[in-house]
Amino acid sequence: MALKLVSSNKCAGGFQKVFEHDSTELKCKMKFAIYLPPKAEADKCPVMYWLSGLTCTEQNFITKAGSQLPAAEHGIIIVAPDTSPRGCNIEGEDESWDFGTGAGFYVDSTQDPWKTNYRMYSYVTEELPKLIDANFPTDPDRMSISGHSMGGHGALICALKNPGKYKAVSAFSPICNPMQCPWGQKAFSGYLGSDRSTWEAYDATVLAASYSGPQLDILIDQGRDDQFLSASQLLPDNLIAVCSKKNIPVVFRLQEGYDHSYFFMCSFMHDHVKHHAKFLNA
Repeated sequence: MALKLVSSNKCAGGFQKVFEHDSTELKCKMKFAIYLPPKAEADKCPVMYWLSGLTCTEQNFITKAGSQLPAAEHGIIIVAPDTSPRGCNIEGEDESWDFGTGAGFYVDSTQDPWKTNYRMYSYVTEELPKLIDANFPTDPDRMSISGHSMGGHGALICALKNPGKYKAVSAFSPICNPMQCPWGQKAFSGYLGSDRSTWEAYDATVLAASYSGPQLDILIDQGRDDQFLSASQLLPDNLIAVCSKKNIPVVFRLQEGYDHSYFFMCSFMHDHVKHHAKFLNA
């Protein structure tokens, strides 16, 4: 599948690039960002996938998170896709910031008019890794996943739904129990329909309760002053309770004074890349 180079910038000794391609899953043109560390010039490298939050494109993470320095240090390729299909001309796709464009929620929609294009789960777990492995110096057996907010939800469900596929998972301020919060209920109603039993396949707290794969070490950072934490959109306590019952190791760090923004994420990004490196470079 042809990749079109959109931009390339030298960064931390390697290159931060953005490519565009025609997605078979999403039936539209999609962009993704990829950081190639210096090590990738000579060796195959593991890949960490990053899933961004509501309203983001592939740009937010690569310009604000400060991931390139630790990725260069640990020899990790980082791939950051967009957060939804774009320009599909679906009625209502641009009406709200938390549904439709920029808000794909990393599910495969089953409802009209979304089901043809809104297949972000399959895009992130199947199409994109195949594309990356075919075009870049990756080690396909060493991949991990991380994300923020809606993307933290995405990272958690991708890891929990695919035991053994991802060597590590981490998240910043993830939506941990979307079935029980307004953001998740709005998105799941629209993309998956009114039968709530179908929502369970995309809820990290529900998935953790039935997880039986290899050990998954989860790192979660959450700002204590996050307005969405106090608005009960994120619900980390629900996930932690299930993980402790199931003996799924979770390091949950409530960070004093931090909010939901990239100022928070860039403060702890080194810790997250290091967490991934521990399992990817083992």
